[in-house]
Amino acid sequence: MAGVGRTLVTLGLLLLLFVVYQLWGTGVLTARAQDDLEDEFARLKADVATTTSTTTTSSSTTSTSAPATTTTEPDPTVGAPVPAGLPPIGAGDALGRIRIPKIGVDWVFVQGTSRADLRKGPGHYPDTPIPGQIGNAAIAGHRTTYGAPFYRLDELEPGDEIEVETLTGAYTYEVRELLVVAPTAVEVVRNTPNAQLTLTTCHPRHSARQRLVAVADLVEETSDPPIRPGRIDAIEQPARRPIDDGLVEGLQGDPAGRGITLASGIVVAVVGLAWWWGFRRWRYPATWVAGGLPFLAVLTIFYYHLERLLPAGY
Repeated sequence: MAGVGRTLVTLGLLLLLFVVYQLWGTGVLTARAQDDLEDEFARLKADVATTTSTTTTSSSTTSTSAPATTTTEPDPTVGAPVPAGLPPIGAGDALGRIRIPKIGVDWVFVQGTSRADLRKGPGHYPDTPIPGQIGNAAIAGHRTTYGAPFYRLDELEPGDEIEVETLTGAYTYEVRELLVVAPTAVEVVRNTPNAQLTLTTCHPRHSARQRLVAVADLVEETSDPPIRPGRIDAIEQPARRPIDDGLVEGLQGDPAGRGITLASGIVVAVVGLAWWWGFRRWRYPATWVAGGLPFLAVLTIFYYHLERLLPAGY
């Protein structure tokens, strides 16, 4: 009975440690990814600025030498100018920055909503327009794990501002409404004739039972460029797929990781048993520490792979 009791207590502690890993350990991984994305986005902005400046200078030189022609006012319905030489943005790459002052959100978001993409931060649904374009630009984010970028999304109210910066400009959106919908309500991220932004996350916290959706409209007067944007096709998009698949992709487990999860679990069991045997034979604090550190290291690796198998709906 004592042995059974110790076994159950050990299993309970391992489960609690897994919860700790999910709620806080995953945030450490995301924080490191955000540091890399910060550098990547800054580099992309610098490259675009340099390319645009060079292109503008070349155009000015050419215009000076050319004969004068009739002058027309720019048509604001044509769309915002696209910087020349806009680099391709692939899945998982930095696409922009989203700020929501009211709830303390300041994250670099990536292209894509797969599990790997959402581990880095908020992800842009690939089959929706880029923020700043005409249409319904949609971004998803975790609610309680991987840094919980949209943890306080439920605190937004109509009129609150959402600031989005991409390689094509800086745009301000104003929250119109908050919705709670079923996971099957894919219409919330389908395209619209107006320029809007849709943020999605799971609801309630620690659950994937529903989706919390924040819908915001573009405020042209406070955006840069201020003219109504058009469709920008210079950014490389991943292969198109149904928007319904994009909604659920980041919520599915990854069965391909079963083998490495099982292998890492066996390693945890072997290291744990060796630690237990060593401490029973040499009951010294040094034995406890010497066995505990390797056990925690392999346990973290096991948790990392185990988390990939589970639905990531939170």
